[in-house]
Amino acid sequence: QMMKFAWDNYKQYALGKNELRPLTKNGHIGNMFGGLRGATVIDALDTLYIMELEEEFQEAKKWVEKSFDLNVNGEASLFEVNIRYIGGLLATYYLTGEEVFKSKALELGEKLLPAFNTPTGIPRGVINLGRQDTRSFFSPCSGMSWSWGWASAGSSILAEFGTLHLEFLHLSELSGNPVFAEKASTSHLGLQVLNRVEKPQGLYPNFLSPVTGNWVQHHVSIGGLGDSFYEYLIKSWLMSDKKDLEAKKMYDDALEAIEKHLVKKSAGGLTYIAEWRGGVLDHKMGHLACFSGGMIALGAEDAGEERRQRHMDLAAEITNTCHESYARSDTKLGPEAFRFDAGSEAMATRLSERYYILRPEVVESYMYLWRLTHDPKYRQWGWEVVKALEKHCRVEAGFSGIRDVYTTTPTHDNMQQSFFLAETLKYLYLLFCEDDVLSLDDWVFNTEAHPLPVNHTNFKA
Repeated sequence: QMMKFAWDNYKQYALGKNELRPLTKNGHIGNMFGGLRGATVIDALDTLYIMELEEEFQEAKKWVEKSFDLNVNGEASLFEVNIRYIGGLLATYYLTGEEVFKSKALELGEKLLPAFNTPTGIPRGVINLGRQDTRSFFSPCSGMSWSWGWASAGSSILAEFGTLHLEFLHLSELSGNPVFAEKASTSHLGLQVLNRVEKPQGLYPNFLSPVTGNWVQHHVSIGGLGDSFYEYLIKSWLMSDKKDLEAKKMYDDALEAIEKHLVKKSAGGLTYIAEWRGGVLDHKMGHLACFSGGMIALGAEDAGEERRQRHMDLAAEITNTCHESYARSDTKLGPEAFRFDAGSEAMATRLSERYYILRPEVVESYMYLWRLTHDPKYRQWGWEVVKALEKHCRVEAGFSGIRDVYTTTPTHDNMQQSFFLAETLKYLYLLFCEDDVLSLDDWVFNTEAHPLPVNHTNFKA
């Protein structure tokens, strides 16, 4: 019902725009997608299909067939276009076999390739999606790429160039063209770069120069800027049917360094993953870092007995801490970031971190921990989130984020994020499904919760 409500209002007030503004009942385009439209449509496709909302799925499919225009010219986030658009199209193709989704994914994938034209093969973060002919009078910048203006010294971001591998392997599989797999392996596994460059304490900083292949500054985070790099290491191994041993070793080594240097326990007994700034710990976790409970549980499955138990315990403890960040708020929804300092535990201590934008990471970990342990508390915690979303985020024409989780009369931010339909509602649905609905043995979820099949890949660059 929540998914249908979110979709119906998007369809009524914002179809074709990227996201719905539910208070003002209009659409939002934004500037992340380089002129592409319909982010919510693409993100919602597989969720509608999985939930058997047949009529709504057909509405979304019809929009893709008739109105999804890839001939755009604008600055796009390589990362966001990959995880939302390409991930969504690939997943829906694998679920339905409908050729339109495959052809659109491949066409869009081609437009992303110029981002990899750097001395190291590490792509830049921003790509112009226009015609790739740089001599074009109308589009002199098309096909060019550059780094985000706010990224330190023209660097590429670990989570962005490290979150291409799953989708690009499938693009190679479906097209028969190895170029996608080759590009992604260079940037993701970094055989020439990441394994060569010295890592401080075995940790991966968030900023890397695509020109020199050197770290630009020593900020390490399992939350924003770093998060899905680690996620895609373990998921690359799982998607390869556990044959990609290089990815597995990189994941194991990275997690060992994280355990050694970043995992801490608060005075009140809560386990958390701190951030690291040039050797100095920042005792905070972002909401984005709360995916890591699920990731660590996934990675524990094939470890040796002692390590498996240690990692399952760690996964459960981190997920519990993230639950506490929800339980300690007045709305029972968690803040954007929470801290462990000055007597505060699992609470936002800064006004700028008190908001909640319908993020999925906490319920993502609930879903994985439920599937791997069947401890009923994870379903109970998930149901608490459902009730809180209904009470505080549901408005007349959709769902909206809120500006402060610590007040029971929150102000809404007027944005129904596309990832709410792709991730938050999908993970909640799967939490209450039987385990054979998108079984973890057969599917791997990309970082936008789009399911991709295991062992569908012959290409390994």
